[in-house]
Amino acid sequence: MQASVISTTPFDGQKPGTSGLRKKVNTFQQPHYLENFVQAIFDTQIKLRGGTLVLGGDGRFYNREAIQVILRMAAANDVSRVLVGKGGILSTPAASCIIRKYQTQGGIILSASHNPGGPSEDFGIKFNIDAGGPAPESVTNAIYERTQRIDQYQIIEADPVDLDQIGECRLGETQVQVIDPVADYADLMASLFDFDAIQALFSSGSFRMRFDAMHAVTGPYAIEILEHRLGAEPDTVMNGIPLEDFGGDHPDPNLVHAHELVELTSGAEALDFGAASDGDGDRNMVLGRDFFVTPSDSLAVLAANAQLAPGYKQGISGVARSMPTSQAADRVAEALGVACFETPTGWKFFGNLLDAGKITLCGEESFGTGSDHVREKDGLWAVLFWLNLLAVKRQSVAEIVREHWRRFGRHYYTRHDYEGVDSTAADGLVKHLYILLPSLPGQQLGDFKVAFADDFAYTDPIDGSVAKHQGIRIGFEDGSRIVLRLSGTGTQGATLRVYIEQYEADSARHDRPVQEALAPLILIARELAQIEARTGRTEPDVIT
Repeated sequence: MQASVISTTPFDGQKPGTSGLRKKVNTFQQPHYLENFVQAIFDTQIKLRGGTLVLGGDGRFYNREAIQVILRMAAANDVSRVLVGKGGILSTPAASCIIRKYQTQGGIILSASHNPGGPSEDFGIKFNIDAGGPAPESVTNAIYERTQRIDQYQIIEADPVDLDQIGECRLGETQVQVIDPVADYADLMASLFDFDAIQALFSSGSFRMRFDAMHAVTGPYAIEILEHRLGAEPDTVMNGIPLEDFGGDHPDPNLVHAHELVELTSGAEALDFGAASDGDGDRNMVLGRDFFVTPSDSLAVLAANAQLAPGYKQGISGVARSMPTSQAADRVAEALGVACFETPTGWKFFGNLLDAGKITLCGEESFGTGSDHVREKDGLWAVLFWLNLLAVKRQSVAEIVREHWRRFGRHYYTRHDYEGVDSTAADGLVKHLYILLPSLPGQQLGDFKVAFADDFAYTDPIDGSVAKHQGIRIGFEDGSRIVLRLSGTGTQGATLRVYIEQYEADSARHDRPVQEALAPLILIARELAQIEARTGRTEPDVIT
């Protein structure tokens, strides 16, 4: 089959963010737009020529069409073999699992994560390296630079590959294998967790749970593992069929968008355990009976109890958290005598630490938790870890977390999201804070005295690379923090995230309502950043 060489011109704005390139579907549907970016991957990642590529996505609108384009371009660019998930489906952690298990030269994942899907909504694409994790900035910068100079791409003409039948076919000289997207990942989970203990929990008759797959990619994985392998009752998995528009809902596992699950874990007839994952399966939310576990607390609890899971029975080498994530995991690491690393937001920053064996567990406040089993955050992995703890400890979610607080203290923590803020206004707010930073240390703000104020920068301890402008930190003498940063995961306007944290050692004060406990710091943050004056917003869109 002869490859066609198609002339093209660069598009503005094809710079990958923290999780790849995300735009509206109609942007990707422009002639040559997707092709330019994919060709830039092939042009810069030369190991793919003669190598193996993993390919799949979260099932959102345009996923199948994009896969067919990428398959024909892979054949034109001399990729020897492509492993593609049946139905075009591969969760992000499963893609990382397959890249690592079969030692491929990388993977292309099609997802906009927790962003909405549909003809007028979001789409995304990212490249994962041969270690299984998101491409580091050296790779994404090379891809972006190529998109700015690209003048042609290569593609073959061929009939569409049948993505709904497991098997093999050829596109020119390229072998295409449509694989079971779930089996390898499910086998990995069985090697990490005590499936016998979890089965016993499900069969005890005294434990009820639901997992909300949010009509996203995790549905088939959760049904296979929870219902088929672990024996959970049928329909334990809610919204388990992946849909191109996620059923018209927002596949973001938080207290607002997973409201149905929140209701099921509330009140007199509440379930014992509830969990949810997002569009591409890398995020998680954990709920007990009338109890929400913050992602920051979840990371700390898993670190403190890691030895209860077979895959971690030897303990952990270290832990890492993103800078905005609460310092709860730091206290666990100190007690265990292991290192704790503070990194910028973005899972790629954990990759070097994992590869070097410096850490075993890592997490972000944005509902992402993971370990060295893959190089992505992993929603269902976190849920299975919690089920393992529940099965072994035979305590409720609330009892496990409160026991943790009594030992380590509680980090009251909240995140306020202001979504779709005018980009100019958001940039002005940040510049205003930059001007204030040098004068803040030593100032008394209400009952809090500022200890430090900076623009967070990170030097990677493995390769020495430096990441600057990663968020504004204002730390107080009592350990409390205010963090402000603009998120890079949206496709319209800017999302301003404000993080508030305050430590409380006294167990008699561990049950205060979070927003009440943090109210003085929330007010300081709003006034200091002039949020209402600069954005016109009187309240956040989402409070977590």
